[in-house]
Amino acid sequence: MKRIFLFIATNLAVMLVMSAVLSLLGVNRYLSANGLNMGSLMIYSLVVGFTGAIFSLLISKQMAKWSTGARVIDAPSSSTELWLVDTVKRLADRAGIAMPEVAVYDGEPNAFATGAFKNSALVAVSTGLLESMTKDEVEAVLGHEIAHVANGDMVTLTLIQGVVNTFVIFLARVVGYAIDKAVFRNNDDRGPGIGYMVTVFVCEIVFGVLASIIVAWFSRYREFRADAGSAKLLGSPQPMVRALARLGGLQSEESLPQNFRSFGITGGGSGFAALFSSHPPIEARIAALRGTH
Repeated sequence: MKRIFLFIATNLAVMLVMSAVLSLLGVNRYLSANGLNMGSLMIYSLVVGFTGAIFSLLISKQMAKWSTGARVIDAPSSSTELWLVDTVKRLADRAGIAMPEVAVYDGEPNAFATGAFKNSALVAVSTGLLESMTKDEVEAVLGHEIAHVANGDMVTLTLIQGVVNTFVIFLARVVGYAIDKAVFRNNDDRGPGIGYMVTVFVCEIVFGVLASIIVAWFSRYREFRADAGSAKLLGSPQPMVRALARLGGLQSEESLPQNFRSFGITGGGSGFAALFSSHPPIEARIAALRGTH
């Protein structure tokens, strides 16, 4: 995959808005004539950092429906939809979670799961996936998504993102204050100068990019776990192997919005870009399932 998309975009937007609002309200008490108050700065960073991540988590299901145009199946209107709902119910029972909402959206072969809570999740598959795969392969993909839910991957991702946000905000301001004093030689008791604000802005972008490598690493790790979870739910790794092999030939991410692809099942990257990829290469996932990775 590529980046952590809608989740991170929302998270960053909330962080920026909160930072601006808190600054306007004078809540940034970590700045004083005597320098930085590290304790106050850490509390400020925790509040802003985790608020963005938690807010992104809470609206993840609604944003997923909106961004993909997914239609929740309230009453199956075809044999395929009936089979899809029954299959998700069976897998959810095996995984020990409540029945998720099941949705279908138009697009190339892909699927995703999201939601703030294990027992209130959403599993969505594309029309391309249903049309191009056998039922065994679709079931394996559904098992993969149910495993994501059962593993609590969205919550874990939120916690990791919150911690990462906190350090980005904290370090950006420490560096900004140091450069403002050392380079721009700002000794104005009224507060930091333009050098501080510019440095903080640049550092948040740079540190944010570096931090995304950590988030992307966890995202790749959870894909291996979800593949293994599918194999466990189905009693064999072979259906998931076949599904991944087929996706390797069919894979296309255009069916998911640019900012939501990290929640899909396909993906992969190479070279430096692989550090920012939220999904491992399909070949590596197949090798892991076969016990050779």
